[in-house]
Amino acid sequence: MPDYGHDLLFGAVLVPSAGHADDAVALARVADRAGLDLVSVPDHPYRPELLEAWMALAVIAASTTRVRVFPNVANLPLRPPAVLARTAAGLDLLSGGRVELGLGAGAYWDAIAADGGPRRSPGEAVRATREAIDVIRALWSEGRRVHVPGEHYGLDGATAGPVPAHPIGIWVGAVGPRMLKLTGATADGWLPSVPHVPPGRLAAGNRVVDEAAVAAGRDPSEVRRLYNLSPGPDGFPQGPLDAWPEQLAALTLEHGTSSFLLPAHQPALLQAFATDVAPATRELVTEERKRAANKPSSADNSGAAPGVGAATAGQRTAVADAAGGRDGVAGRRTGVAGAPVPATFASNRPRATPSGDPLTVRPTPPPKAWRSAERLWDESTRPVGPPADPERRYLRREQEPARNLVAAHDQLRADLDRLGEVVREVLADTLAPGDARSEIQRLSLRQSSWTLGAYCASYCRITTMHHTREDEDLFPYLRRSDPRLGEVLDRLTEEHHAIHGVIEHIDRELVAFVREEGGEKGREALRAAMDLLTDTLLSHLAYEERELIEPMARFGTGW
Repeated sequence: MPDYGHDLLFGAVLVPSAGHADDAVALARVADRAGLDLVSVPDHPYRPELLEAWMALAVIAASTTRVRVFPNVANLPLRPPAVLARTAAGLDLLSGGRVELGLGAGAYWDAIAADGGPRRSPGEAVRATREAIDVIRALWSEGRRVHVPGEHYGLDGATAGPVPAHPIGIWVGAVGPRMLKLTGATADGWLPSVPHVPPGRLAAGNRVVDEAAVAAGRDPSEVRRLYNLSPGPDGFPQGPLDAWPEQLAALTLEHGTSSFLLPAHQPALLQAFATDVAPATRELVTEERKRAANKPSSADNSGAAPGVGAATAGQRTAVADAAGGRDGVAGRRTGVAGAPVPATFASNRPRATPSGDPLTVRPTPPPKAWRSAERLWDESTRPVGPPADPERRYLRREQEPARNLVAAHDQLRADLDRLGEVVREVLADTLAPGDARSEIQRLSLRQSSWTLGAYCASYCRITTMHHTREDEDLFPYLRRSDPRLGEVLDRLTEEHHAIHGVIEHIDRELVAFVREEGGEKGREALRAAMDLLTDTLLSHLAYEERELIEPMARFGTGW
């Protein structure tokens, strides 16, 4: 994927806690003084422990002088677009042009409905977001009367205005393919988050955005690529701070990511991100862009769609160098302050032959020991798909869907760990069961519909939307591609239903635990339900990976 040539922006995600109302504002001042470009806050209107997002942004804007502020991302179902448009425009005028608009289609529908909002199907959520963008843009014009037809949002002779102080960007938090297409066709930016779209899935998302932009007559570079970071061993970036610049520069050069947002609760981390990480990353990207611009390209690429593939011929070469491990940023053995370079940048990285490489994606092993005496199914009766061709080779892009499957499953495994923590806190009387139920509702395990498969649920629908049965989902596509997979896909679907039932069972046990005021019987039932879910989910994910990794590398996903 290309470097779109955007200027690099660095910013923060701050949590405006109602219990510590001044903290987010104080951190915003640190970010402003340190030289960061952006400050954002999450928008969860149904969570009373958080301050109202636009109120927090207004105070932050009034307390700073240079950072741009935005909701990350605005909850559309609970924020009518006409009000969003005028709120953003008004704050932009008051702050001297320092407001952007992050926009989300909605998630956590139970919580939204509890606050009086709509409960939308995936298709409705996409259409509503498209209509909302049309309404917002129509109102950001000089005081004329505007008419915008719509199923969910429309304008019938509304007077436009006020006009923002600067052209406000609409940055959409999208995960599923339909929302990605909408982003490419209409939005000013794509804003994914590491837990839901890890770095390995950026290329696939960018491809959908780019193709949609071209189909809409736009240049893909019109869509800025932003990224909510999640540092840590299982997140991104990884390692100490002095290892981050190489990793962030890589995303810019390989995937066009140009805006990085760091969740932070400590002033020292924000200060270091602004004064150490940001300048070093900019230096690496500038150096590589100059080198690429001065290096002749041997690639013709004349058949590529306008804007898709690279911003310039030189940058195409630079991205290829980064992927293949030649000189420049890619060839450095150590990063800033001698930090080790991530494996994707090692100059001795083996390169794929034109015919591809053996399949390198490996299934996660099943659990070695069982926690529960109960079994939802007999593993010995699980069907096995047709054997893979041992001589088959796979291009890197062909292996990407299988790699995404494992990444999506890893997110579900992380959710399982968090769910186990929640249950343990309830059993230890350190977390109220009611709060635990709210926490469970926010997990992708709970949001995902198991009837369409863990891959579809996690890869396409976590946090923003859910596909419905009529969608072109993974299992029917694989069944059509190789009918011999039918028995395996049927068994996986049966297990999805069973796992969904166990998750519902845990929720019921929490209700019973409250009703029985935490009796020993309720504790044992809750513990047993959690053990059963752990066994069944980990076993199922391992089976699904074992059976689907190779077919997904061979056939793709159909998207």
